[in-house]
Amino acid sequence: MGIRKKSNKNPPVLSHEFVVQNHADIVSCVAMVFLLGLMFEVTAKAAVVFVTLQYNVTIPATEEQPMETATLYHYGVKDLATVFFYMLVAIIIHAIIQEYMLDKINRRMHFSKTKHSKFNESGQLSAFYLFSCVWGTSILVSENYASDPTSLWRDYPHISMPFQMKFFYISQLAYWFHAFPELYFQKTKKEDIPRQLVYIGLYLFHISGAYLLNLTHLGLVLLVLHYFVEFLFHISRLFYFSDEKYQKGFSLWAILFVLGRLLTLILSVLTVGFGLARAENQTLDISTGNFNVLPIRISVLASICLTQAFMMWKFINFQLRRWREHSSPPQPVKKKFVAAKGKLPKKERENGINGTLTSNGADSPRSRKEKSS
Repeated sequence: MGIRKKSNKNPPVLSHEFVVQNHADIVSCVAMVFLLGLMFEVTAKAAVVFVTLQYNVTIPATEEQPMETATLYHYGVKDLATVFFYMLVAIIIHAIIQEYMLDKINRRMHFSKTKHSKFNESGQLSAFYLFSCVWGTSILVSENYASDPTSLWRDYPHISMPFQMKFFYISQLAYWFHAFPELYFQKTKKEDIPRQLVYIGLYLFHISGAYLLNLTHLGLVLLVLHYFVEFLFHISRLFYFSDEKYQKGFSLWAILFVLGRLLTLILSVLTVGFGLARAENQTLDISTGNFNVLPIRISVLASICLTQAFMMWKFINFQLRRWREHSSPPQPVKKKFVAAKGKLPKKERENGINGTLTSNGADSPRSRKEKSS
């Protein structure tokens, strides 16, 4: 993320600077249009598609739960409209955090341009990772997914989701889709864009894959695990930028990062390689949401393993770079005595003065001896 310079001059309307400086207000007006649409009967049906979750199914009370009716959800094409609306909400929240929290800290700390962009990135991601990790953990506890590992593959396909589960996935997709326009709004440097496009694309690929293939239980567990490790990294980097003495957080993050990759592989192989492979129904049926066939299982495991290998490769390179920086002895600085502008060294000044006196007709000691002889 680049540094946004605020100027007193008002840029032309709809110009590049105008859109960048006022993008939060513009997006807020667009989101307000959808909310106002709920107030009128003519536009309410269209506005509801954007604001509320779609494809809900009400399950009547049973003998075990005679006093309760459950409302479950499944996915469909209309979810794209909901993702778009909450993408606008994510842009607004991003601007609020940037302006009222991160910019104020940046003014006090006086970071360099490099640290400024990294601090903004870590500040935004640490807030998102913390919120998502807490939210996902509450879903795991309330749905008893953490206490029963067999729920990751039992009763597959998991086409019916509770409200919190579906809203969590909609919010995740909305957040990572909002990262694309933020590259423009935050004036991201050209050399940083490819790196950010790679990890944004990986997030969208895996989250949408778990959502569309009805692997929401496994996806939720892996996301909470991954977000916790990433939150620790970015919060450690924030402390490091405030004071470079705080480096112990990186050591703890390095250990948990490796453990997180191993646990991700174990849960993925256990769920896809063993749990789903032993299921009775292994026929492809798109209408019922059953994707439990061998080619899809191999593709899921291959994508997870390749992603974990890519992350480990980046992690090893990062650790080697840090190790070289700390182990390399400081090179001695060669001091060069450069004369100040308009001044000469002492010997040259003395020689110059003597030469000047001689050229002006003043007698040097040697000339006086020659004259006397």
